[in-house]
Amino acid sequence: MAEKPGRTPAEVAEIVAIRALAFLAGDPERLGQFLSESGIGPQTLRTAATDPRFLAGVLDFIVRDDATVKAFSDFSQFPPPTIAAACEALGGSVHG
Repeated sequence: MAEKPGRTPAEVAEIVAIRALAFLAGDPERLGQFLSESGIGPQTLRTAATDPRFLAGVLDFIVRDDATVKAFSDFSQFPPPTIAAACEALGGSVHG
């Protein structure tokens, strides 16, 4: 997915994070691990997805493991540097 003209880095980062959430939702094992670590229940996931801090947490979860970054990159077609930049733009930490 190419960036559309006029989108701010934060808007692009939110798009990446929402795709990351969709990626997690499609993988019950990863989703379960994420929900367990975040303390968010499946019933509150949709509401939480509107919070930029929650979205930063989704990307933090993705970027901390190289295999997960690669799997998400393959799923989303976002290159790993775009994923890392999105995490930073939302205030997440980038693990190296």
